[in-house]
Amino acid sequence: MQSKSDISRAKILDAAALTFRQKGYAATTLAEIADAAQMKAGSLYYYFESKEQLLEEVLDMGMHRVHEAVAESQNRLPTGTSHEIRIKAAVEAHLTMLLKHGDYTSANIRIFGQVPEDVRRRHLRLRNAYAALWRGLLIRAQKAGALRTDVDLALIRMLLMGALNWSVEWYKPGKKSIRAMADHICLMLFHGIGHEEPVQSPEDAAVS
Repeated sequence: MQSKSDISRAKILDAAALTFRQKGYAATTLAEIADAAQMKAGSLYYYFESKEQLLEEVLDMGMHRVHEAVAESQNRLPTGTSHEIRIKAAVEAHLTMLLKHGDYTSANIRIFGQVPEDVRRRHLRLRNAYAALWRGLLIRAQKAGALRTDVDLALIRMLLMGALNWSVEWYKPGKKSIRAMADHICLMLFHGIGHEEPVQSPEDAAVS
C-alpha cells in the first residue's frame, strides 16, 4: 500500500508530465505544476528540489515505461515467432505507450530538445539503451533474411522511430486503431509501397 507521501509524489509527477507535454519545459512553471496537482506551490519543494530535478524524473520514467513495454512485447512471443511479427509487436507496444498511456513518454519526445544540457547528457544512457533494443530487433531480422542486406539499419531505425514518435502530433483516437497502424507500418517496412510499373509499348506511349 502506497504511503500518503508516495501518492503525493506520484500526483506531482503526473501533473508535471502532463504540463511539460502540453506547454514545453521552458514555458512551464512550478506553480502551474502545483496547480495541476491541486497542491500549494511550496509543497513541491518537499518532494523535489527544482523544476530540473522534476523534469529529469519525468524524462527517465517516460523512457523506462516505453522500454519495458517493448521488451515485454517480445517476451510474450513464443520461440520461433517470425521477425515481422516481432517487430510489429514492438511497434504496437511503442505506439500504445505513446498514444494511450503516454504523458511521460510524449513529454519525453516533445521536450527533449529543450532540456538543459546536463539533464540531456545524463538521460542519453536510457535513450541509448532503448535504441540498442531496436537495433537488436532489426539486426536479427536482417541476419535471418527478413530484411534486405543492402539497407542501412541505423538509418531505418531512426526513420522508424521518427515516424512513430511524430504520431503524437497527428493521431486522432477512433480514426484508426493502433494495431491497424502497426500493421500498415510493418507492411511498408517489410513489403514496401512501390509496385513495378508496366512497361509501355511505343504505341501506348505515343497515345499518352
